[in-house]
Amino acid sequence: MVRRILLGSQLRRLRESCGVTREQAGYSIRASESKISRMELGRVSFKPRDVADLLTLYGVTDESEREPLLSLARTSSRAGWWHSYNDVLPSWFQTYVGLEAAAERIGTYELQFVHGLLQTESYSHAVMVSGHRGELPRTEVDRRVALRLARQKLLVSERAPHLHCVLDEAALRRPYGGRRAMGEQLTALLEFSDFPNITLQVVPFQHGGHVAESGAFTLLRFAEQELSDLVYLEQLTGALYLDKGDEVAAYQVVLDRLAEAALDESATRDLLADLRRRL
Repeated sequence: MVRRILLGSQLRRLRESCGVTREQAGYSIRASESKISRMELGRVSFKPRDVADLLTLYGVTDESEREPLLSLARTSSRAGWWHSYNDVLPSWFQTYVGLEAAAERIGTYELQFVHGLLQTESYSHAVMVSGHRGELPRTEVDRRVALRLARQKLLVSERAPHLHCVLDEAALRRPYGGRRAMGEQLTALLEFSDFPNITLQVVPFQHGGHVAESGAFTLLRFAEQELSDLVYLEQLTGALYLDKGDEVAAYQVVLDRLAEAALDESATRDLLADLRRRL
């Protein structure tokens, strides 16, 4: 999906730079104006032949310029690893996982539980079970947990993003899975806090109220200029994706203020270690 967005935005830029209308572009590949619009938004797959014809129409004839775009066209429909979990992955969350995997920086605030990218297997299982109150069969719970653990590989991948996670202390006090599971989770957080690409902070109870009135959120930033930074807000049966500049900026301000209110990284590790001892 991310490849489609990148290719679509570049085709739109080329079309506009040479003054070709969507209607004219559609005619050249035997498609409608609306099809060109969907292509440029990355909402449909691309046929390399169509991309080649559009590039010719837009005056891109140099092979060194054409080949990177044609390569994107050939790989734009390639399924991501998460598509093997389609049986337990809601369509609205598929979009998020793809964007998460493409992000350069991930900023997030959680107050109910530890962020999914940092959850242990036992803790994740407890969260899944408590959230669905026994409605899900064990096999589906296991598949959902496996998906969550697979997402964590992103943090140690070749192009691992920087993750800035701010947790409310309440997320650490709520004993999902009992003492043993919480002990494992706190140990994992201590280990994650040493990763060079992870900044982990906790907003302590003693701070009182803070600016995150809207609740949990995740802010994704991308290296590619063609991809708009966005805010992801998860809801019970779907999700909101905010990509307007002023909206993203407002959530960045909130995340910055949360970071100021939170314990620094060293004090956060001290708190995590203290909570683990108390268990």
